[in-house]
Amino acid sequence: MKNIVVLVIFILTFCNCTKSHQLEITSPDGEVKIVLNDAQNQLTYNLYDNEIILVSNSEISVLQGSKVEILNTKINQVNAIWNPVWGQFSEIENHYNELDVSLNYEGIPVTLLVRIYNKGVAFRFKASEISEGTQPSFFIEYDLEDTSSLYSPAGEREPVGPIVIEDLKMKDSLIQEFNMPIIVESDQHKFLSLLESDLVSAPGFNVIDFKFDKKRNTLISDNEFHSNDNSLITPWRLILIEDKIGDLLTNTVPLNVAAPNQIENPSWIKPGKTLWDWRVHGFKAEDGFNYGINTDSYLRFIDFASENDIEYVMIDAGWYTDVEQGHLEISKQLDFDKISTYANEKGVSLLLYYDRKKGDYGDEALFPYFKSLHAKGVKYGFMRDNVEFTRHAIRLSAKSHLLIDFHDRPVPFTGISRTFPNAITKEFCHAQQDSKRAFTPKTFIRMALINGIQGPLDMNNGIFDISGVNAGKRAKGPKKLNSLLTTVTAEAARTLIVFSGLVCLPDAPEAYAAKSDIFEFIKQMPAGKWDESKVLHAKMDAYVSTARRYGEAWFIGSVHAEGGTLDIALDFLKDNKTYKITYYEDAESTNSKTNPEAYKVRTATATKGDVVYAKMVEGGGHCMWIRPDKM
Repeated sequence: MKNIVVLVIFILTFCNCTKSHQLEITSPDGEVKIVLNDAQNQLTYNLYDNEIILVSNSEISVLQGSKVEILNTKINQVNAIWNPVWGQFSEIENHYNELDVSLNYEGIPVTLLVRIYNKGVAFRFKASEISEGTQPSFFIEYDLEDTSSLYSPAGEREPVGPIVIEDLKMKDSLIQEFNMPIIVESDQHKFLSLLESDLVSAPGFNVIDFKFDKKRNTLISDNEFHSNDNSLITPWRLILIEDKIGDLLTNTVPLNVAAPNQIENPSWIKPGKTLWDWRVHGFKAEDGFNYGINTDSYLRFIDFASENDIEYVMIDAGWYTDVEQGHLEISKQLDFDKISTYANEKGVSLLLYYDRKKGDYGDEALFPYFKSLHAKGVKYGFMRDNVEFTRHAIRLSAKSHLLIDFHDRPVPFTGISRTFPNAITKEFCHAQQDSKRAFTPKTFIRMALINGIQGPLDMNNGIFDISGVNAGKRAKGPKKLNSLLTTVTAEAARTLIVFSGLVCLPDAPEAYAAKSDIFEFIKQMPAGKWDESKVLHAKMDAYVSTARRYGEAWFIGSVHAEGGTLDIALDFLKDNKTYKITYYEDAESTNSKTNPEAYKVRTATATKGDVVYAKMVEGGGHCMWIRPDKM
């Protein structure tokens, strides 16, 4: 990562504000402003956008209850360009003004950093020595307008919201605890997101959580520091600011504040697509073959992956039967050496699932063992929400040159894909047809818009044999038959809408081969490594439309919960150039309940400024593959 280019670094000394005790800093474009004040020996902040107050007179502290005073300050101005190993963009601008504030907490020196971007702000505390007997905590209030509405993830269940601040103040019965990230919809037609980044660089801190404090009558986060070290560095606490809800998903502040790449040579880290066997068990192909945990099944997966330029095959639970220190007993149903050799010959890499419930023998031995099996990555299950353990697992997997994909309540290490890009994705959501609690077209949109803000998601979209799944023709099918409401075009679109370094495809090879014309959309898109991404349309509970560019080709995926038409203006195409478009659409006969697998594929040409009317049925979708016309 030697391609970071610092364009401007300008440092100046600021006044010590001994009289006013008030500091002000604005974003590079002058529209976002933070005002700090240490009146009455308490540090507070106000957040403005275009002179409209978004967060008012809210306390921020690392030693709450101690008197604080501002000693001196300086301002750093930075404008740089960096290139991620993989991501939604191939190039990211890191442009901010930073207020570096020296504080005195009753004799304890502390530094507060406030970075202000055009689309968000970030806070971090540092202290080189904390006195014995004190209990640091990263405390922030968020005094929002009473009419603001909140949305928040709820694990594998449908995200909560909208919950109005005024209702939280008036009624005790409403939910008062919230997970990260929170979305705030304000009456000022602004969308905020409250979250953190770079937790991996902040040992001693747990994941941020939020609650509505009835005593203070405001939303707060307060995470205590637990460490034997007497120095601390906090995560960055972020407030993202956008005019459109969809732009929160492509906001680069969480990545910009994260620590730079810690892997010296990341050339072995390859984002991409993977087939996954777990939801295919029990599927019977037309030739009579039954899929299960056996050698022949995995050879068929490898064949299809090789023929369709799919980089990985993921082998889930059941490939091993027992766990010892540094060794897993491989199932007698598998000739693992044959599978591994065949995958290597076909140019396909293997990802192996590890279920921690089957035995906890320490990761120092686990990751080298997986490497000895010639695996390229681990899908790690049931590590729970232990921050220090997860941080350790990410570092150890990197040391063994292994990708890591987290299953089952993973820690949302926002920004980790910059710092440790081997952390390729995580199931910080309802992985499709997994727990089978709340997966509907509406829930998909909620999770795409809310859960996706914290980073890449492994949602396992892309079911093509929808009728077979609904009929129970899988060993791991839905608990309730006919409960999967979607269409083939929606499933294809979802693989693009939900960003991930690893796009996990959960259906049988034969299901994709039978619909090879629409599978082309998934096959052609370069999962995980894009030059540019933008959300064209987004409305909570209603629809999402996302466009991603690779080179001169654009891929666009749209879904609609209730059914309708989205007008997609092709104003991002180049002037004076003709493009070929392949459309993958719901057909006139498509119905997510009774005829989900009907679709149509057609081609046309277009130029910049044309408008595509993307029509979708209830729970349906629409996809476009756009590339320069060679004619």
